[in-house]
Amino acid sequence: MRTFIKTSLVIMALGLTTVGEAQNATFGNMQNLIPRDQRAINQFDVKKDSVEFKGLSIDLGGAFALQFQAVNSFNDHAVGTYVASNGANITRYRLNNLENQFNLPTANMTIGAQLYDGVRVNLDLYLAARHHNETWVKGGYIQIDKLDFIKKDFLAGFMKYATIKIGQMENNYGDAHFRRSDNGSALVNPFIESNIMDSFTTEMGAELYYNRSGFVSMFGMTNGKLNQNVTEFIPAAVTVAAPNPNTTISPTIIAKLGYDKQVNSDLRVRFTGSVSHNANMSGNPWSSDRAGSRYYYVMSHVAYVYNTTAVTNNATTDLAANPTTGRFNPGFGNWFTTVMFNPFVKYKGLELFGTVELAQGGDKKGVDTARKINQYAGDVVYRFGPEEKFYVGARVNTVSGKLTNADTRKVTVNRFETSAGWFMTKNILAKLAYTSQNYSGYSEFSGNSLNDLYGGKFNGLLFEAVITF
Repeated sequence: MRTFIKTSLVIMALGLTTVGEAQNATFGNMQNLIPRDQRAINQFDVKKDSVEFKGLSIDLGGAFALQFQAVNSFNDHAVGTYVASNGANITRYRLNNLENQFNLPTANMTIGAQLYDGVRVNLDLYLAARHHNETWVKGGYIQIDKLDFIKKDFLAGFMKYATIKIGQMENNYGDAHFRRSDNGSALVNPFIESNIMDSFTTEMGAELYYNRSGFVSMFGMTNGKLNQNVTEFIPAAVTVAAPNPNTTISPTIIAKLGYDKQVNSDLRVRFTGSVSHNANMSGNPWSSDRAGSRYYYVMSHVAYVYNTTAVTNNATTDLAANPTTGRFNPGFGNWFTTVMFNPFVKYKGLELFGTVELAQGGDKKGVDTARKINQYAGDVVYRFGPEEKFYVGARVNTVSGKLTNADTRKVTVNRFETSAGWFMTKNILAKLAYTSQNYSGYSEFSGNSLNDLYGGKFNGLLFEAVITF
């Protein structure tokens, strides 16, 4: 009910604004806007178009996604009551059995406005999400493609190829986030889940793009904070896990360079390299998604007893608890530097897309020695039929690295996913996917409990329906 009331108030305010400007406002006459339907597939970064400015114009859109999940998970722990290899008495341990059932429906809302020739603003909301099932603002930004508000044709030769974005927005690190599912907005993802190590965050900052003759470039800087505040930063107390806590928060530097060319009517080739760096972390770009993963409560356990310690069920009725099951967070402590390479080729209906992500960072707060985590992903998608309304695809994804510098061996997470999709209209997509994910190298114990990922695996089917406009 609270979500409905908030949404209604937003729509009412928008409607009143439109009525108040009825003499000179229009609806939907937006410049340089990437469509929210099938045409958005394989649209990266920003785009320029020749849409004529017709005065103040309002944009309103939405996205909805619903999955039916038939997935279960397993590991190498004994089930029930037993004595573990370290002598601990285990009582009533097992992984949660997962029903073949619908997940929480998710929804997004987008509100925008063309404010001036070459200037528009955008606001994105999560109306319902696994992590925040109440209305939550994802972020918003202003996009500037012309500087005519300063002076007619001011720096027109430069702005013909340049775009400026400013706001609390999705950071443009790598190309993989343009093919991921973002809560209710899942039409551009040919699969149902995003990468295992999902690089996604929203921080306050600015990005400058300059794309010309096929060459792609972007430089950005953020304040490094997912949650904004102006209070004094006070270092945490020294602990074993944080031997020398950060005394400040550093900005995040992001850059991208690449080439994107439509060689002919059949062939498009794109290759980009991206880097992101923060010297004193606040937010974590691999655990900042406020929507959550598609694999609900895989590898989660029921309540059990470890010696005399009660371990609670980590799949509760609260959907915000444990929202990223099935994903991997490298858990860096005080700094990170990560690079991502993304090749993309489309020949007629055949698409090839890859991700090579090489991440390193401080092991824990105050430790400068680098710990490395590598991710590799590759997918092939074949689109066919009238207007490519059908597709089939397969993706392989692996992540490996040490969880701490003290570990003697790496952990590895492997995923294989196949998918088939049908665009019923350019705004409605139905997907069916099979996923198999395996964990190796994980220890048997985690503190005063068992490690659910020890010899872990999950597999099964998911169906997803997506509507966007």
